[in-house]
Amino acid sequence: MNRFLALLCLLCCNTSLWAAKVDTVSTYSPSMKKQIKAVVVLPDTYNQQENFPVVYLLHGYGGNYSNFINKIPAIKEAADQYRMILVCADGNVSSWYLDSPQDSSWKYETYISKELVEWIDGHYKTKKDRSARAITGLSMGGHGALSMAIKHQQVFGAAGSMSGGVDFRPFPENWDLSKRLGPYASYPERWKENCVIEMVHLLSKDKLALIFDCGKDDFFYPVNKALHEKLTYYNIPHDFISRPGNHSWAYWSNSIAYQLLYFSKFFAVKPLVN
Repeated sequence: MNRFLALLCLLCCNTSLWAAKVDTVSTYSPSMKKQIKAVVVLPDTYNQQENFPVVYLLHGYGGNYSNFINKIPAIKEAADQYRMILVCADGNVSSWYLDSPQDSSWKYETYISKELVEWIDGHYKTKKDRSARAITGLSMGGHGALSMAIKHQQVFGAAGSMSGGVDFRPFPENWDLSKRLGPYASYPERWKENCVIEMVHLLSKDKLALIFDCGKDDFFYPVNKALHEKLTYYNIPHDFISRPGNHSWAYWSNSIAYQLLYFSKFFAVKPLVN
């Protein structure tokens, strides 16, 4: 019995020793001249191998960098299982991850796609290549992930979206969009050029691995379905998933599991064409 208890104690200690590590870090944005926090989840094998792929996770409107780790703590297990680093970025409560043409002090596209990536690559053991770098997010973050990946295909090799605002023109009075882009009635072209669905022409076949999903009861479902149809029309390979669900953490907790599996498989194959 004593030997059994000793073995059980050893196993428990090892489980604790090799669990994913969660860092809360402060990063600096030269473009916005301020410190911005992020959560970094390191897999349990971090000290056992050389370099790791990275997935960036973007929160939704009204959220912050701590949302994913607090609402979906199971992402720690995914980091261990897939041996990847997860970076939960901060996009302020309503940046829409844009370099705002309305307010030059908001440069969250530059921050995420350049400054944060460079900071993470400089402080952690990462594979510094687009073939080992992915980005996804929910709601506002879904828009941010797809738009940044499409515009910065030299940085990201794969991208996803969960219930993303991939076309926000049907919602001109919502979510502080007018503060970032100006009133829709005054700046319709700005709104158009910043919508993910209007960026499809920037994609070429097999350049960017894409996965996105949306619940059928979600107010963003029609625009996600339209994006799927447009990508299909232009023969752009992608995975689109629609299932019962609404704009909620219950839905995203399920969704993130599919997306991280998808990125894991992407990291395992030969790099896409540069």
